[in-house]
Amino acid sequence: MASVVFRISPIAGETTFSLVSRVAARYGLDDAAVLTHWQLLSHQPRHEGGALRADAEVLPDAAGRRVLAGLCGVDEDVLGRALPAWGLDDKKLASQAAGSGPGAVWRVGGAAVGPVAFGCRWCAARRAGAPVRVMRYAQRWERVCTRHGRWLLDADADQALEFLDVRGLPEIVEAQRRWVRVARRAVRAGVGPGEVFAVAYAVVCRWWDLALEWPDERVWPARLHALAGGDASGDFWRWRAVARDAAVFPEVVEVARALLDPVMAELVWQDSGAGRPRALPADGAFCRQLGERVGRRWLGPLAAVDFGGPLIAWWSGDPPAPRRGRAPRPQGRVVVGAP
Repeated sequence: MASVVFRISPIAGETTFSLVSRVAARYGLDDAAVLTHWQLLSHQPRHEGGALRADAEVLPDAAGRRVLAGLCGVDEDVLGRALPAWGLDDKKLASQAAGSGPGAVWRVGGAAVGPVAFGCRWCAARRAGAPVRVMRYAQRWERVCTRHGRWLLDADADQALEFLDVRGLPEIVEAQRRWVRVARRAVRAGVGPGEVFAVAYAVVCRWWDLALEWPDERVWPARLHALAGGDASGDFWRWRAVARDAAVFPEVVEVARALLDPVMAELVWQDSGAGRPRALPADGAFCRQLGERVGRRWLGPLAAVDFGGPLIAWWSGDPPAPRRGRAPRPQGRVVVGAP
């Protein structure tokens, strides 16, 4: 591979090792053949059972980055803009002896940068010319490929599935589009989108854990079976774990939207005593409205009595500074009394 024959462009958010694998595939080689260009200072990450981790990341030093740029036929600054792990420092690389040649170190992507998910092979085909496996850094709120109707799964688990087919579940695809608007609202409210998503995700996952005991719950069982290809009963607990994030995503987005809604903050304020803290009543307007927002009118009382849950913790936190010209009470969080 003395000269560049193919130009292999990076995909936004891609792991560096994913790009290395695509370079190898383009030249008809295996990963190991391309990795010989670097002196590897650690071993490729594996799961406890011995399988190679799909979310493995390789961090080359400055000389190693020049080598990869040459193999791709792409400028280093282009790679730097596309690859989140590009240029990350590592103690092992820093301790490498000068003049020992291009070096690189293995790391787990989640520890190096953040969550790693499988990329959409069909989207990658538009860049690579053929469907190829791609690993991308992606948060839980950006897992839907709206073009191809795929929920892209975490790459850190020791399982073969790369995606779930959500083409028959338009509410999941639509939730991805709605999240963009929720994230913008969070920024305008002075709250990090990741913060509000984390709270909403914790709230809904708490509901998910309790839902097996809810006789009125119909939405999630149907959605779970659909995500499993029609019937999850043959391997129920596995599918319940694998498909959870996709199954609850529409509700997570809706709860996140409610957390940022001044009208909902006002309802919490009134239900919790309007300055005289008390527990939220099971028949209060806030809990009733929250249940209706997620399509479960019966859910409100269950949310109200969950005194130790993340939903109540959100409203009980210190309110952010109010924006000029706006009333502080609806914009901030309120004090909710313990039972």
